[in-house]
Amino acid sequence: MEIWQRRKTLGDCVILIFLLILCLTVNGSLSSDDVSCDDLQEGQYKCDDPEIDPVTQAAVGCVKKDRTVSVPCRPAPGVKCDGIEYNGTTVAKGLRRTVPCRYTNGYSYTTSLLLSIFLGMFGLDRMYLGYPALGLLKFCTMGLLFVGQFLDVILIATQVVGPADGSDYVLDYYGPILKKNPLNNETYYMPQEDYHL
Repeated sequence: MEIWQRRKTLGDCVILIFLLILCLTVNGSLSSDDVSCDDLQEGQYKCDDPEIDPVTQAAVGCVKKDRTVSVPCRPAPGVKCDGIEYNGTTVAKGLRRTVPCRYTNGYSYTTSLLLSIFLGMFGLDRMYLGYPALGLLKFCTMGLLFVGQFLDVILIATQVVGPADGSDYVLDYYGPILKKNPLNNETYYMPQEDYHL
């Protein structure tokens, strides 16, 4: 029995030494100078806010296709990448990330809403937004007997109807922006404790 205990202890020591060597090897490879700044994990860098255009109140350079803009990033203090240790204030060369943005094409939310309220019966709101057929229909029917005008005021005010080209309205940066939350497989419904079938 005593021999079995020695073999077990010896085996444990061998496994422990192997794990120690493995940890030192992995630790040495992670702290080497070969890490590229592009391979930094989230939390190892901080990105700047996008540059905001004062006229459109949207990010400069926003791409229409995926509604993102590229911004420069700074590695966190003490992070070493591309052979340089950063202090948190220096922008790393080539370290850029994409962040979501609003793509605008010059259609003002305020103008659309005012056109809909005061001249919506003539279809000018829909003409302005790029819907000429609906604008002509509203013009010929006096705003669909004012019911269509009333509905358009509500739809434009809640930002359900936007410009025909798919862009966002020009709004103040901290203005009444509507953000739609899509439902997908990662959406979590919080159960109500007082709800029973």
